Amino acid sequence: MKVENTQVQMRKGILEYCILEIIARGEAYASDMLEELTSAKMIVVEGTLYPLLTRLKNAGLLDYSWVESTSGPPRKYYTLTPTGLQFLDQLRLTWQELVDSTTFIINHKKSK
Repeated sequence: MKVENTQVQMRKGILEYCILEIIARGEAYASDMLEELTSAKMIVVEGTLYPLLTRLKNAGLLDYSWVESTSGPPRKYYTLTPTGLQFLDQLRLTWQELVDSTTFIINHKKSK
């Protein structure tokens, strides 16, 4: 078994949450999301991001608007819907529970 496979699965498992957190700060352009995820060492390619954004949009969690660009074609900027904000709030609680549980397990001392 290769550790890289498990690392990839762990990153995939939190990618949706990270994307929603980025968008929650305000309108977000896909290239900016990719840049931030890459800076955070979350290895993501366009072929992963765009289908995920489409799935989140179809689920009613995201909306988008087209904004004219001075350096090319219009850009699609994503925002969270009210449903998306509620969904993100639930994910934040789940994330904190996972952090707490994992920290407990890592720090738990075996009793003799």
